[in-house]
Amino acid sequence: MPLPHEVPVSEEFTAPAGSAGGHERSFLFVLASTRKNGNSEALAEHAAAALPGDVRQEWFRLSESPMSPFEDIRHTGSGEYPEPTGNDRLLWEATRAATDLVIVSPLYWYSLTASAKLYLDHWSGWMRVPGPSFKAEMGGKTLWGITALASEERAKADPLIGTLHNCARYMDMRWGGVLLGNGTKPGQIHTDLPAVEEAGRFFGRAPVDSLAG
Repeated sequence: MPLPHEVPVSEEFTAPAGSAGGHERSFLFVLASTRKNGNSEALAEHAAAALPGDVRQEWFRLSESPMSPFEDIRHTGSGEYPEPTGNDRLLWEATRAATDLVIVSPLYWYSLTASAKLYLDHWSGWMRVPGPSFKAEMGGKTLWGITALASEERAKADPLIGTLHNCARYMDMRWGGVLLGNGTKPGQIHTDLPAVEEAGRFFGRAPVDSLAG
């Protein structure tokens, strides 16, 4: 089930230019770490704390509500997929309802965790569910990423950033960028003061057209 997640909020948030007003925005935080209370999650909490109280937040922990294995049936029969069920349906509906999607994943082998990648794999099936077009619904939403990495060489996160940016481009989404922080042991992210400071401004910056970004 979606994770109830209480975080403090402030009123220092400014809706990015070209986005919906604050009262219309809804953030879905997809937690893709294999452990609770990790550094990426803590950094996401810092960023979420800057959202005003009238911005809806939903937090979904993939380790507690695992998705089913993705099966590629695009070239089998009609190629259509049935509507998702169980945990898959919860995340399908939450994804469609949000205006802003935040993938919260630590850097594993220079890219996303397996559960984050599985979530994105399911997008391929959701685009082929009869009814309203999932891809059309995704167009205009904003995709963000938040990750903690063990190295201070930020370039090592380039594959993760590229994956998310290219997904945004394909889905005609706006691109909010990726918030990076440094941390290995749980709680270490709090000592990365520049990342914590940047987190407070992260969702206030203007996303860009992913095709131009």
